[in-house]
Amino acid sequence: MKAKLIAVGERAPRWVAEGFGEYRKRLSHWLPLDLVEVEPGVRGKGRDAARAMQDEGARVLAAIPKQAWVVALDGGGRRWSSEELAQRLEHWRGQGRDLAFLIGGPEGHAQEVLTRAEESWSLGPLTLPHMLVRLVAAEQLYRAAALLANHPYHRA
Repeated sequence: MKAKLIAVGERAPRWVAEGFGEYRKRLSHWLPLDLVEVEPGVRGKGRDAARAMQDEGARVLAAIPKQAWVVALDGGGRRWSSEELAQRLEHWRGQGRDLAFLIGGPEGHAQEVLTRAEESWSLGPLTLPHMLVRLVAAEQLYRAAALLANHPYHRA
């Protein structure tokens, strides 16, 4: 099983790219994780934010691998503890399908993206910068995989 983190936005700050790279490397033997950056919609004065979100949504949907189990990161999604995320990861592994985790743009996901997702995952009530969400999601996936492998990384 492989996973893709499909994220709206390009050119992550160096500290985000380095952090994501570190967790990607740590995850490599448990859950290979690739980052797919999707071009954001055009925003600004006189631009329609809803149109930008629709454009982003179409690009996100096009980036989802065929047959992948899709999890949208969304504020309205389910909140999982690290242990619960590990249980979800074990469930997903049992399905034998690749995974796609989706991070939307500034306004969130287009409705078509949320409709396509089998599940929605909320990182909690905080509003986080979308670039930081990449790093937090990668770390939490690593923590979940480490829990399943009885690795000492998680000390709760």
